[in-house]
Amino acid sequence: MKIKKNTSASLLTLLLTSSCLTFAQTESDSEKLEDMVVSADLRDDTTTREIATSVTVLDEDTLSAAGTQHFQDVMGLVPNLNWAGSTSRPRYFQIRGIGERSQYEGAPNPSVGFIIDDIDFTGIGGAATLFDLQQVEVLRGPQGTRYGANALAGLIYVQSQDPSFDEAYTIETTLGDHGTYAAGFSATGGLGDSGRAAYRFAAHQFISDGFRYNDFFNTDDTDNLDELMLRGKINWNVSENWQADLTLMLVDINNGFDKWNPENTFTTHTDDLGIDDQRSVGFSVRNTFSTAANFDLISISSYTDSDIQYFFDGDWGNDIYWGEFAPYDFTSNNDRERTNFTQEFRLVSKPDARIFNGSTDWIVGAYLSELDEDNVINDFFNDDVFRDFNSQFEATNVALFTQLDTHLSAQTVLTTGLRFERRTADYQDNSGLDLSPDDDMVGGQISINHQLNQNKNIYATLSRGYKAGGFNLSASLPENRRAYDPEFLLNFEVGMKALLMDYRLNLNVSAFYAKRDDVQVSTSVQEDPTDPLTFIFFTGNAAAGKNYGLEADWLYQINRNWSFHGSLGLLNATFSDYVTAEENFNGRKQAHAPDYTFNLGFTYQGDSGWFARADMNGSDGFYFSDSHEQQANSREILNLKLGYQAENWSVYGWGRNVLDEEYAVRGFFFGLEPPNFEDTLYRHLGDPKHFGITAQFEF
Repeated sequence: MKIKKNTSASLLTLLLTSSCLTFAQTESDSEKLEDMVVSADLRDDTTTREIATSVTVLDEDTLSAAGTQHFQDVMGLVPNLNWAGSTSRPRYFQIRGIGERSQYEGAPNPSVGFIIDDIDFTGIGGAATLFDLQQVEVLRGPQGTRYGANALAGLIYVQSQDPSFDEAYTIETTLGDHGTYAAGFSATGGLGDSGRAAYRFAAHQFISDGFRYNDFFNTDDTDNLDELMLRGKINWNVSENWQADLTLMLVDINNGFDKWNPENTFTTHTDDLGIDDQRSVGFSVRNTFSTAANFDLISISSYTDSDIQYFFDGDWGNDIYWGEFAPYDFTSNNDRERTNFTQEFRLVSKPDARIFNGSTDWIVGAYLSELDEDNVINDFFNDDVFRDFNSQFEATNVALFTQLDTHLSAQTVLTTGLRFERRTADYQDNSGLDLSPDDDMVGGQISINHQLNQNKNIYATLSRGYKAGGFNLSASLPENRRAYDPEFLLNFEVGMKALLMDYRLNLNVSAFYAKRDDVQVSTSVQEDPTDPLTFIFFTGNAAAGKNYGLEADWLYQINRNWSFHGSLGLLNATFSDYVTAEENFNGRKQAHAPDYTFNLGFTYQGDSGWFARADMNGSDGFYFSDSHEQQANSREILNLKLGYQAENWSVYGWGRNVLDEEYAVRGFFFGLEPPNFEDTLYRHLGDPKHFGITAQFEF
């Protein structure tokens, strides 16, 4: 693994500065750090040191200081987390090199779960705006006991702010370049006079022209962002033994999509304006019943209804641009309607209900999900219908799970978990394909967490995750390649989580080795080299793969004003037994799996109210796809924030990618340009430099 010289210089500068500041600290002016609670765990009161898996928790202070609008802004803080572009916002994630990069057709089959307030947004993660959030948790490695088939690689869990009985209101507004404007409002307080129910309401609207200039329309807003979020929450103490929590959410995303051009620049030539819209309405209801039998019964119900449109100009040009080769016009429109219902029941023991001579806490549960998705794809060539495709997909997942936490001693806990899941699906489309696959899958974990002392834990975990099988749609494929099998992942991980140096250093370190069996590998082939829309999307099973590496994150409170934070992810993700008729992939790196990711930064919080934050995020290059050898370059991105905070208001200026680093988040390699249609690398460039100012008022 090689790190560029300018990256090394940046790291060295930050480390030297940290050392100088450390010498100036005194015991009297240092702030003590605390553990954070992990809401995504099966037990609601588990802290980061008590959970035997690698997890990053971004609390509300970090989200406010490091982000501006979207989860995309803070992803660089998490080691070994990547995402694939070709949508207006991150929708497809990779954790430790594992995860999908797109879904153009077929059945949704994700490797990384994405949940907001118990509402399942897996595969449609563009809904993750940052306004009024409490924390974001990223659990790395298979979560086979907790979340099953949608968490082979890990889970991203987003939790918004809870209601409060203390009445409070917040107004936030943002102005920035590239036509950026945002406004948010939140309110919380008690409901009625009983003192048993509280509410919270949040609304946020974000608008931006985007970062492209279209020379056909002579405008800079064809890649615009228009994102509305509405959320309401009620927490109700119905009785002494019954707590009910309700969340309602509306996400209305009306974004443009105009990112690609043959020159790989920020100037586009499309004459058909792209669309990346998502309108999702969802709710979750969590009921917690405290029984006389010394256990809690938790019921979690959720439902989402999503309408998604994805339209793009497939030739990235216009008749004037293509000149003598015109008319040359391809467009593709994808309309997707999805509903998803989930129901989970958990029985969670209390301390007095421990079994095996009072040594073991226990959890048993059941899970049901019903996913329905209708998908319509219309492709056009020179205004004629090239393809008219529609499909219907239904999937039912039923799971039973259990977890035992055995206290071997006052300092040592052995956790064993097991989950059995059955997935049945029905698929039909207008090409005559009618399939009803079903899979039985088993996952779980064995882990041990040992407390070395009051503020230091070490752990070891052996976990098994799984991902359901599926099918390929192209009628040109032979029958034996139409279906593919489930994928399984066996992960071994050891780590340490500690609060050191008199609770001024929060340090998490882990090492992992994952063996992938029947690896689902997604590739594509361009059938007609003169037609950019004639792609066959194909998923098959490689025999094996391995993903191993190291992860670390830390927060060092140098004194009450200065803190030094960072993260580092090292990853080696390769195919170990994968040979096709076309190529030998043995030893080749997996796609979207950079060898390293890092974040280094400082935060200053002055006694007079001034504050500042600097973050340098970086990533090694990576293969864009398993279909070709093209790679992204390494990148280093500097984000800055400076402002003033009073008791009830704050104002700050911010800059994203202030050094204007050019980097790619997605790449395609195919024939687009007439007359020869030579295979060429085309890149979706990440956002350039971006500046703005945000003000917040609380009353």
